Amino acid sequence: MIHRMGLYSEYFKLIREGTKTVEVRLFDEKRRKVNMGDVIEFMKIPEKNETIRVNVVGLNKYETFKQLYEDIPFEDFGNKGSTLESMVNGTYEIYTRAQEKQWGALAIRIEQ
Repeated sequence: MIHRMGLYSEYFKLIREGTKTVEVRLFDEKRRKVNMGDVIEFMKIPEKNETIRVNVVGLNKYETFKQLYEDIPFEDFGNKGSTLESMVNGTYEIYTRAQEKQWGALAIRIEQ
């Protein structure tokens, strides 16, 4: 199955370069349909002028983004020099705490 998701250009670039091997999302209704072996087609946003396809090779569910970031090395997100606080706060710029509480967090391990 192919899933289509938008991805901000800075993260899109990291996946294209191969330095980002884990994508973080809410474990919402759309992401509950993602399974091992599926394909994700990321569209670079806001430009919407480029796509990249990756294979789903791992799925890990967490109650919070903090738990997710405590469990997975920052290098896997393409953020080697980051702190736990900056990773969590950066995610809250995209998703709200209420969304996190409602859905939980999902780490999607990908490879090209």
